[in-house]
Amino acid sequence: MTEPAYAVVDPSTGDQLTSVPFATDAEIEAALAAAATAYGAARHGALADRATLIRRVAALHVERKDELARIIQREMGKPLDQAVGEVEFSAAIYEYYADNAEAFLADEPIELLEGDGSARIRREAIGVLLGVMPWNYPYYQVARFAGPNLVLGNTIVLKHAPQCPESAAALQRIFADAGWPDGSYVTVFATHEQIANAIADHRVRGVSFTGSERGGAAIAEVAGRNLKKVVLELGGSDPFIVLSTDDLDACVDAAIEARFENTGQACNGAKRMIVADDLYDAFVEKFTARTLAQAEGLAPLSSVAAAERLEQQVQRAVAAGATLTSAGPRTGAYFPPGVLTGVEPGTPAAAEELFGPVATVYRVASEDEAVDLANATLFGLGSYVFTTDPAQAERVAQALEAGMVFVNGVSLESVELPFGGVKRSGFGRELGRYGIEEFANKKLIRNATA
Repeated sequence: MTEPAYAVVDPSTGDQLTSVPFATDAEIEAALAAAATAYGAARHGALADRATLIRRVAALHVERKDELARIIQREMGKPLDQAVGEVEFSAAIYEYYADNAEAFLADEPIELLEGDGSARIRREAIGVLLGVMPWNYPYYQVARFAGPNLVLGNTIVLKHAPQCPESAAALQRIFADAGWPDGSYVTVFATHEQIANAIADHRVRGVSFTGSERGGAAIAEVAGRNLKKVVLELGGSDPFIVLSTDDLDACVDAAIEARFENTGQACNGAKRMIVADDLYDAFVEKFTARTLAQAEGLAPLSSVAAAERLEQQVQRAVAAGATLTSAGPRTGAYFPPGVLTGVEPGTPAAAEELFGPVATVYRVASEDEAVDLANATLFGLGSYVFTTDPAQAERVAQALEAGMVFVNGVSLESVELPFGGVKRSGFGRELGRYGIEEFANKKLIRNATA
């Protein structure tokens, strides 16, 4: 199979705007060598200096946010206001680690059970890290990987998605303009084979991947064979559980927001609405009306191929007995918003992640049934619970097999909150204090005399 070129194809028109050739093997070698050399210097540098540099990265994101936003609007069709929001959130991530790295990386004393002297844990960088990033959040995904690790003292080799060469180049300019030494952050327009070889390279000490299950499995396989630490953030089929509410309209608004962020192309978007029997009919009526209303001004999906994949998934669900209420037919990369009902649990359609503006809605008769249905997936990224009963909220939150649970609210992600999942949604955490821990050597220093 021929790999896709690094090319910007405007999903709203289908026109190819620019392209970048694949890196040569010599260029990949130069990137790895530069990152290894930069790590040799960084590990002896001052944390305060790295914090200053990452703070400058944050400032440059803010200064260039309009330019950066327009780039990803061209590359993957993100609505301009959401693109600006992504840039601003990315800047906040870099700023957060500039503010908190000293506290996060402070030596941690250990109280000895017996014996004299002292013991402590010192957090240190481990070396060159390889990042393989997706197209749906070209700046945010990089920020939550590169921000904490550069402050820690690791160096970064970054492969972007093939449809994001302009945003890749824009980020490279930002790190250079911020004053990071050569090799600290290096962009590579690599092939899959070159990435596999880079993971195996002795200079690479860890890998972070965000993307599909298939891609994550391939990355993890190579990393495992070569004994490399890996962090994976993969797909999700997050449940949006509605058990009770004193404001159904607000609940429906929250469900719409959770489903239609980034035109439905978010790993942690709410994809399965699980609604208590006494609320189901009214919820479906209101939710369907609000969903169909999203058609006006809806942005395209990231590509025609993405829209075609979603169309095939929806057609399979309907063929298996589901009912689709839709705003109309697909046109190129523009996919009409829709609602699927009557999807039988346990069918292939119920197991798939729908990456676009289509939601499934299920009726449940009890709290236990809601939890069982929510957990009846191979994914376990995020989840949402809406209830007026605090005790029920706590029970359900504890029972859900997910990396994240949001109660009575959506869009609650923040720089200090860890992000990640379980099951086939991956492993490891990004953001917050946990995000700077993943690729840190937690070195024990035991002194018998001090």
